[in-house]
Amino acid sequence: MAESLQLVIITGMSGAGKTVAMQSFEDMGYFCVDNMPPSLLPKFWELVKESGKVTKIALVIDLRSRAFFDEILSAIGDMDNTSFITTKILFLDASDEELVSRYKETRRAHPLARDGRVMDGIRNERVLLNEIKGRAQSVIDTTSLSPRVLREKIIDDFKTTDTTLFRIEVLSFGFKYGIPIDADIVMDVRFLPNPHYIDSLRPLTGKDEAVYEYVMQQPETEAFYTKFMDLLEYVMPGYKKEGKNNVTIAIGCTGGQHRSVALTERIGHKLSADYKVNISHRDIQKRKETVNRS
Repeated sequence: MAESLQLVIITGMSGAGKTVAMQSFEDMGYFCVDNMPPSLLPKFWELVKESGKVTKIALVIDLRSRAFFDEILSAIGDMDNTSFITTKILFLDASDEELVSRYKETRRAHPLARDGRVMDGIRNERVLLNEIKGRAQSVIDTTSLSPRVLREKIIDDFKTTDTTLFRIEVLSFGFKYGIPIDADIVMDVRFLPNPHYIDSLRPLTGKDEAVYEYVMQQPETEAFYTKFMDLLEYVMPGYKKEGKNNVTIAIGCTGGQHRSVALTERIGHKLSADYKVNISHRDIQKRKETVNRS
């Protein structure tokens, strides 16, 4: 039996935080589409159903789609009558005073008040959205919410059992090719004995057993690994608590082929017991490419 598709429609007052909401659903692994005309929803879902590759989708539909807006309720109703789609509506609201303040701060025109007062546009929008607000499964008042708090609330309300927000990238690199600019933590392991000076190990990498064992059997390596893991196990919960979605740990040696690769493999696999981890090696083939070109 095909897995039911999860559809979240993000709508609400202009300026109430729909952009933050869409970014939150992206972080939860939803396929997100902004400003989808309601008339295109049935065809869009047919394409999704045929692909079979997407199971969670969030659509932002608001008064930027004004010409189509009258069709949204009937489109949602048609989809609600199928067993294939589970539909939820998230409606974002805020006080009139807060919305006016946000528009003044951004100096943007309200979509319903291009040539008039912002307050007139807000009043008209409330009338147009009243029915869909009444059908929403979740209504969030963002008047006093910061973007971070709004994000946390949305994630708490809509997360599923397979939602994985916090990810760690463990990356090896060579200092001779430059430090990764997106690294949060950079560790230099050039103080460890270098397999490069052993003829039989030079053409290999830290992913090869002979190099890996050589690096790991060094007393300096074990001491470093123990202390560094203590540090990582201490700081990762803090990063997660502060709302950081991903952390990149970059481990470098001279060429990014031996020592950094071996330690990246070991550290990455250790962290994967508690976190979603991706292991990558930026420069592992650089020396071979240089030799081939010469």
